[in-house]
Amino acid sequence: MLETIGAERCYGNFLPIILRFKIKNSTFAYYYQDMKKALLYFALGTVLSFLINYLFYSSENIGLDIYYAVAFGCAWGIAYYLDTPDFTLPQKLGLSFVAMGLLVLIGTLIFTLELAIPSILKFSTVFVAYYLIASFRANKTLRR
Repeated sequence: MLETIGAERCYGNFLPIILRFKIKNSTFAYYYQDMKKALLYFALGTVLSFLINYLFYSSENIGLDIYYAVAFGCAWGIAYYLDTPDFTLPQKLGLSFVAMGLLVLIGTLIFTLELAIPSILKFSTVFVAYYLIASFRANKTLRR
């Protein structure tokens, strides 16, 4: 897994030994690809939600619109990432509750508790919708 390159070319202490990791068929590579796609879902969900809220609802607080958009994108990203048989249902529920708790905590610190609560509603709605749509498929996932 680990290959040392350039050790022969190190003259004294001037040049460090360069390490290169080969991650082509490792377990880390599998989860890394899933994380990249989950981050893509997060980014797309955040941008689309913000644009829809900003263009059609146009509230006075742009920071709150960004916060709700991040909650929406976070829900899509986490739902996609957890959509594998590697996670059991209790793990999926637990991680989603942890994410909702973090959203409320961050929202309460930035805004107020009353303004942070709708982020949970957005998050849980998207999370449930993702798995509801997936349940109609034969393989019970939206990944394939």
